[in-house]
Amino acid sequence: MILKKLNGEQFKELLTNGALNLKANFEEVDSLNVFPVPDGDTGTNMLRTISGGVSALNGFDAKDLGEVGKVVSKGMLMSARGNSGVILSQIFRGICKGFEGKKEVDAVQLAAAFKIGVKQAYGAVVTPVEGTILTVFREATEVATKKVTKESTINEFFEEHLKQAAKSLKKTKEILPVLKEANVIDSGGAGYVYIVKGMVKFLDGEKIEAELVKEEKSSEPAAEIDFGAFTRDDTLQFGYCTEFILRLQSAKVDVDNFSVDQIISDLNEDDIQGDSIVALKDDDVVKVHVHTKEPGIVLHKMRKYGEFLTIKCENMALQHNENMSEEERESQAHREHKKYAIVAVAQGQGIIEQFKALGVDVVVSGNQTMNPSTEDFIKAFKSLDAENIIVFPNNKNIIMAAKQAAQLYKGAKIKVIQSTSIPQCYSALTMLDYSSDDLTIICGSFLEAIRNVVTGEITVANRSTRLNGVSVQKNDHIGILDGKLVKSTKFKNRVVVDLLAKVPGMEDKQVLTIIYGKDTTEEEKAKNMANIKQKYPYLEVGAIDGGQAVYKYLLAIE
Repeated sequence: MILKKLNGEQFKELLTNGALNLKANFEEVDSLNVFPVPDGDTGTNMLRTISGGVSALNGFDAKDLGEVGKVVSKGMLMSARGNSGVILSQIFRGICKGFEGKKEVDAVQLAAAFKIGVKQAYGAVVTPVEGTILTVFREATEVATKKVTKESTINEFFEEHLKQAAKSLKKTKEILPVLKEANVIDSGGAGYVYIVKGMVKFLDGEKIEAELVKEEKSSEPAAEIDFGAFTRDDTLQFGYCTEFILRLQSAKVDVDNFSVDQIISDLNEDDIQGDSIVALKDDDVVKVHVHTKEPGIVLHKMRKYGEFLTIKCENMALQHNENMSEEERESQAHREHKKYAIVAVAQGQGIIEQFKALGVDVVVSGNQTMNPSTEDFIKAFKSLDAENIIVFPNNKNIIMAAKQAAQLYKGAKIKVIQSTSIPQCYSALTMLDYSSDDLTIICGSFLEAIRNVVTGEITVANRSTRLNGVSVQKNDHIGILDGKLVKSTKFKNRVVVDLLAKVPGMEDKQVLTIIYGKDTTEEEKAKNMANIKQKYPYLEVGAIDGGQAVYKYLLAIE
């Protein structure tokens, strides 16, 4: 099909075909991992991110491109996970900004929207790195923009965009030394190219017939009401989970200059006492979530700004009984208001139990191969009744999603500690002290602990490679220090002491905490421990059965 202009319905089809093409190839994208370990998840993260945008359009049949773009942008924003997923969501957020107020666009207008996507994506990253998805998208947009004219078709824009994206992807190996040494192209860029290939396939008449991954928030059938969850003798303890979408009205407010801070202020007033507040504004539409015992007052106050498009109000006593385990219900039933609370990302039952014992209030499930989304963090924030929430992402690929959630959530002050490993978080939590009653001081002590700990990670190589000057053979035990591969050996019972020997200033270290993974045998534990005590008799050594996947040993060296 040849398109001179692109409308909302066609954009939906393009996006869907792009997502389905990524679905057919996401495992290949996952495999483009610099480290020879089974933790590549870029393709998975990007697939779930773009699927969130497509799923948000279920039942939305508008042909207005601007309106479709708003829905896509919100869906991808909330589903974004992993650095590449967050960047992808920002790319499309910028593109969709370029669609605002337009029922359809021609090739020149489409190119202009893509240029906004470049600006949005680069602006979302504190330190943009070239040789990544950012480079692939930017260069492809620049070239396609220069070549299109008023006479160009939508097809021609995407063909030029794809042609340059593929060229730029090949060059990522030359731009980033770490990619060149590992002999891989950038995985995020590869995922993006697969999406654009899917779009071009649709324009060429090839519609991919498949189903996308199901995102966990769509239109599920309503659950049966548990009438026993709230009886005539109960008192309203949790309040009502109140959600609505409000269309701002020009007759009531200055729509273009309206700030959601006005709504947040209303929801914090004494007659409402709202908590778990989330308020998002997109053009003239505001989406609000609040927990309150006075939903009637909430709805009455909100009408001074506009009129409702949708309203949902549920007794949270029923929600808790339907969706929570017995342990979670008991915990939430005694939920207390806190000035400070902690959210940490972790996987492995032993690690989760240890974190909770050290003061973590909510653990978000996630690890190397399962990065939580922006919405996962927001759900964790909503579950707390806290004024200040401190977040430990514990993985460099999760930090962006945590920060994005922190920007969106208005129910508490959120501070994201840029922890990149479980050992860093463990060390920081041992320093937990709220006595100063000062968020800056509390977080400062966490950051100081992180600076003073060296993280060691030991796993088994899933392929042969050469990285950081270290030759790795498949099935070797490899050692990583603070994200840098430093050791590869076939001697699994000496792997810990061999890694410790690579720690700068090891002779001055005093404490070693070993977190065992689920695949570590008792024999390996015993032999490695004996070797540690023989070579480093002065070390105070502690051990935790973490139960984590991928890494047989996690080490906190202090």
